[in-house]
Amino acid sequence: MAATRNGAVLVGGDSMTFAPTYGSPFVLDFENKRRYGTIEDLNQFHKLAYMQKSMHFTGGIICEPVDVPVPKRHLHIAYSLLKWSDKPLMGATTSRERAEDSVAMAQLAFGEEFIRDHTVMTSIINCNSPLVWDSTMLDALKVYSENNQSVIVSPFVLAGANTPASSTASVAQLNAEALAGIAFGQAWHAGAPTIYGQFLVAVSMKSGAPMAGTPELGLMNLMVGQLARRYGLPWRSSGMLSGSKLTDAQAAYESMANMFPIMFARSNLIMHAAGWLEGGLTAGFAKFMLDCEQVEMLYRFAQGPQFGDFDAAMDAVRAVGPGSHYLGTPHTQEHFQTAFFLPDLADNGTYEQWLAEGAKDSNQRALEAARKALDEYEEPKLDEGRNEALLDYMAKREAELPDDVT
Repeated sequence: MAATRNGAVLVGGDSMTFAPTYGSPFVLDFENKRRYGTIEDLNQFHKLAYMQKSMHFTGGIICEPVDVPVPKRHLHIAYSLLKWSDKPLMGATTSRERAEDSVAMAQLAFGEEFIRDHTVMTSIINCNSPLVWDSTMLDALKVYSENNQSVIVSPFVLAGANTPASSTASVAQLNAEALAGIAFGQAWHAGAPTIYGQFLVAVSMKSGAPMAGTPELGLMNLMVGQLARRYGLPWRSSGMLSGSKLTDAQAAYESMANMFPIMFARSNLIMHAAGWLEGGLTAGFAKFMLDCEQVEMLYRFAQGPQFGDFDAAMDAVRAVGPGSHYLGTPHTQEHFQTAFFLPDLADNGTYEQWLAEGAKDSNQRALEAARKALDEYEEPKLDEGRNEALLDYMAKREAELPDDVT
């Protein structure tokens, strides 16, 4: 259970929760230009994640704010997460000190006693595949575990490169790496909230670039899901992955081909569920919005058929009879807005209507939706005293930290 300022999000059991893309150095911006990310881009992504009901987590480093010095970057990322959203967040893992700063800032935002008793954040602890857990990741794991904050113990699988060129053998290695990390964490701090995780792509033997949405990866996700359930652990997977450089047909079909096996495998926490492009190198604003709508549709699909109004609907069949229609029936009037998912970003009007409205493609419609959402954004107010404490902490730590990595 991940607590928020205004509720909680369940991770585990039969629940499926979604979080945005993570770790992209570049953004595909509102002008369809690929460039390095900034802190303003990150603020905007955090606001969008807060506003989208399909995203249960704000996420973390949706894009790298490269305009902030590396030693101080984690402070600004944590502040953005705490300031612009009230959903569960993700902490830094690139050093023990950065993990400690993430916990300290969460304590300032939520209160030390609250953090002691509630999990409000999770963090990705990556294995250096093949078969290496390095001290940096394990130091961060220790910090979060000691403070009752969740960790995602997650092998970073590039199948065919850092695992064998075999689906089944890759899963066997992944499983061994994940269990070793989980066992270490539990030995360090028994009972610490832990998620069985994996990042899973294959490597193209033509280019060396990561690939997603292939048949073998779908099968591997199904296998990993079964293993996580066997161990009784909540499971993290990766979602809307694509190697495409644009928000185009490749981005759509690869993302959905990757997502369907994950949905059938019942992943508990699906990361990279919105915005992922170019094998993770780029976070796209248009892709983010389109993915969020697709996640809503997938979430509806995963709920299965609904029979709550079945008898009333069958009464309508008997009342209408042969050769007529249902448009004006009481049942249709009562249920037409909820019976079938009505996407906002897909165009299902006539050709003439589409032309009259500017002949916009899905990328244009999604960018307009993102701009509109940001224009309508309303901040989930953080207590002013807590906000000032966060800013004071950041100022103190920034004065202590260098601007350059040494």
